[in-house]
Amino acid sequence: MASEPGAPHRANPPRGPALDRARPALVVRVGRNPLLNHGALGAVRSLGRAGVPVYTLTEDRTAPVGLSRHLAGRFVWPATGAEDPARLAAGLRRIAERLESPVVALPTSDEAAVLLAGQREALRDLLLLPAVAPDLPARLVDKYAMHELCLAHDTPTPRALVADSAPALRQAVAELGLPVVVKNADLAGRLTGPVVGTTRKLAGPAQVEQLAEALETHGAKRLLVQEFVPPDRSSARRPPDWFAHVYCPQGEAEPLVFTGVKLRDWPPGAGVTARGVAVANPELAACAARFCRDIGYRGIGDMDWRFDPRDGRLKLVDFNPRLGAQAQVFRTTAGVDLVRALHLDLTGRPIPPGRQIDGRELVVEHLDAAAGYLLWRRRRAAGAPKPRPIPVHRRERAWFAWDDPLPFAVVTARFARNILVKTARRARARLRPAPG
Repeated sequence: MASEPGAPHRANPPRGPALDRARPALVVRVGRNPLLNHGALGAVRSLGRAGVPVYTLTEDRTAPVGLSRHLAGRFVWPATGAEDPARLAAGLRRIAERLESPVVALPTSDEAAVLLAGQREALRDLLLLPAVAPDLPARLVDKYAMHELCLAHDTPTPRALVADSAPALRQAVAELGLPVVVKNADLAGRLTGPVVGTTRKLAGPAQVEQLAEALETHGAKRLLVQEFVPPDRSSARRPPDWFAHVYCPQGEAEPLVFTGVKLRDWPPGAGVTARGVAVANPELAACAARFCRDIGYRGIGDMDWRFDPRDGRLKLVDFNPRLGAQAQVFRTTAGVDLVRALHLDLTGRPIPPGRQIDGRELVVEHLDAAAGYLLWRRRRAAGAPKPRPIPVHRRERAWFAWDDPLPFAVVTARFARNILVKTARRARARLRPAPG
């Protein structure tokens, strides 16, 4: 573990609510995926520009988020999440003790959210955390447990079954019908030899059998098998993929809810947001707020919803109990975003009222370029028209910022290196002599 403190970049006085600059923030990430950590970078920039000293945990010394000029310091902490929770909590204590305490803690990975909630009592003297039930984030991260919470609280969600063997997978597919969507059901399976790397769509029997063989190879791994919700091909005015980002404050205050549309994802069809735009959806906002109230959720949450043209309902497909990667696209007319709302609430300051600013678009540069090219090829081959555009008034870049260019330069270099490595591996595989 290493610390590299420094002086945070001080921008001009920020537009928006005055934050407590004497109370630092610690961006907590457990897990290793530095090229998809732009949500944490957005949080660092938002709080740093507001004058709050921000510290972050990074996987390694060259992780892009750790190179932001808005940081007061970074701690290299290559935790995976598979370690003993008490050991991880002890590591967080050692870090927090080096800062002015207590520190506002912001989880930016599922592993971090589960750890912070489960170890809240052991950390409460050093970290400011929402008073959420210790087991609730873990239940939301578990895909089937989240499905059961939806059913218990009358929240629309696609039909789903859990499969931990090849016969169970085949049975689930037979009951739900192809195509289906499959995901690792829990964190343990994702961290220790996952059967699927990311969310996958199974469209035919051959893909089902391929995954069944992988299940047999990996042993007892829990998969969520979820019915595929088809897009509404009858109207270009109904985007299929929506997200709702929430901050649920302490006490009886109403949740702050933002809504938006996923325009592109990577991998296409079942991946992370590559391009999204803020679009007000009062029906979705009300449904998301009600679900959070019903389950007693507190803190930041990232929810994925899909419009089902068969019954005209938006259905919850994922709930990540932490800051979402595309959260920086959202802001209110009072200058409040999700991380500023969390900082205000946990330091005892009111969250000023304001409405969501629509038309703000977030582009994840490298992912969007890949997704856009693939979609262009598919539309050209199929002769399909472009979808109806959604009005955009301001475009945000996930990695690039004029006042903070180094993270973009580093993430570009690391993406390029990954592409070169993969290309070299494919070339060697083609040149390798066939056996026999």
